[in-house]
Amino acid sequence: MNFFLETLKFIVLLVYYILESLVFLIVPRRKKSVSGEIVLITGAGSGIGRLLAVKFAGLGATLVLWDINQEGLNNTVRLAKDNGAGRVHSYICDCSKRQDVYRVADQVKKEVGDVSILINNAGIVVGKRFLDSPDPLVEKTMEVNTMAHFWTYKAFLPAMIAANHGHLVSIASSAGLTGVSQLSDYCASKFAAVGFAESVDMEMRILRKSGVKTTTVCPYVINTGMFDGLQSRWPHVLPVLDPEYVAEKIVTAVRQNQEVLFMPRIIYVLCFLKSFLSVKVFILILDYFGDIDTMNTFKGRPKKE
Repeated sequence: MNFFLETLKFIVLLVYYILESLVFLIVPRRKKSVSGEIVLITGAGSGIGRLLAVKFAGLGATLVLWDINQEGLNNTVRLAKDNGAGRVHSYICDCSKRQDVYRVADQVKKEVGDVSILINNAGIVVGKRFLDSPDPLVEKTMEVNTMAHFWTYKAFLPAMIAANHGHLVSIASSAGLTGVSQLSDYCASKFAAVGFAESVDMEMRILRKSGVKTTTVCPYVINTGMFDGLQSRWPHVLPVLDPEYVAEKIVTAVRQNQEVLFMPRIIYVLCFLKSFLSVKVFILILDYFGDIDTMNTFKGRPKKE
């Protein structure tokens, strides 16, 4: 009898959730207000981090901005205030260092309050073949792109659990879904970030902390300069993404409590194909899109003198 009831429950919920997903493909989810929420963004001194700060500022959120670049932070603070931010707090923090994360996190909790929306955005890329990647840079990639998520979650998640209110946002990458030549360390760090975010989401569900939401973002290459030099063979199908578009989609995903966001939409299709096609077939598809050797033209951000 238990088997029958459990199976019936499973089938009913399965059908309900599938129908719900189909409905939300057509009917937009209601957006929640973020006014008054304390939003912490790592890597806020430039790129997507800066754009997210500006957009959350316009929505009435209290901003906590982290970066290692003081000049970049100052510019982001100015832009956020110009876009209506009431409270903006900026901190120099090296997210690759656990003790630095904990120290600045304690400072934030004392001076601003409990963070309710945490956006792990800081990231770096080396862009070399595995055997050509210097060991210190490989370690730095893992520390910034992955381990920093562990330390920020440790710092801010307890308060979210206690209040049963919060949102954890991981800015990962489509490189966290499939391997890419000359991005072995970057892919490893982003695969880890995706797995970590999914695991914490599972823990929140088991703990019945339904008020603590998660959003994992996996975009293709974004035109912020981080992957400067990369080009898409078929830009109408798999385009290099516009930063403004990406930031707007992320904010919308957070406000609609969307668990997973892939950009562009063809990434959903490619992930589905990868799940059952042979490796040879999937590599053929990647080669068609030009993703097998896409890093050959990689330049990255120019280093400051």
